Amino acid sequence: MGYVTLTELRANMAKHFDRIEQDRTELVVTRQNHEPVVVLPLAELEGLRETLHLLSTPANAERLHRSIAELDAGKGVERGLIEK
Repeated sequence: MGYVTLTELRANMAKHFDRIEQDRTELVVTRQNHEPVVVLPLAELEGLRETLHLLSTPANAERLHRSIAELDAGKGVERGLIEK
């Protein structure tokens, strides 16, 4: 995660956006007398939202954790995709 001032972001916006896109990481932009803001790739935001949704209920979170534990224990079964 990087940090830049708003002035620096304005001066080198394309460079910063290219780095964010390439590194798939966020950039914190600081401003005087304002709360910092974060710039990140849209796909990363969508992934975070999906993760929050999947973990939003205790029952679903438990199922996911149990499934991960089964995979870690070597109990996963690889399957091909079914074409329609």
